[in-house]
Amino acid sequence: MRSSIKLLVRMEPKHSAEMSKHLDKQNQVLMETYRAMSHELHKLQVEEETIMHKLYELMSAEGLLPKRKKESGKSTEEARELEP
Repeated sequence: MRSSIKLLVRMEPKHSAEMSKHLDKQNQVLMETYRAMSHELHKLQVEEETIMHKLYELMSAEGLLPKRKKESGKSTEEARELEP
């Protein structure tokens, strides 16, 4: 524990200013990377949603979806109309 205290005492002000500048720059780069990755993730999520919707439409048109039972008195046609 004593050696770590010596390190803190020996650090000169010019080094601490350089270290602070370096850490600020790294923080800025990390935030830019985070924003870029978040944006890319959002784009991929939107693309996935679009593809899944198109797949549902295709499967529905081809009659590949399982028939639904009547829901609370509604016919299967009415239930299908309520789906997105």
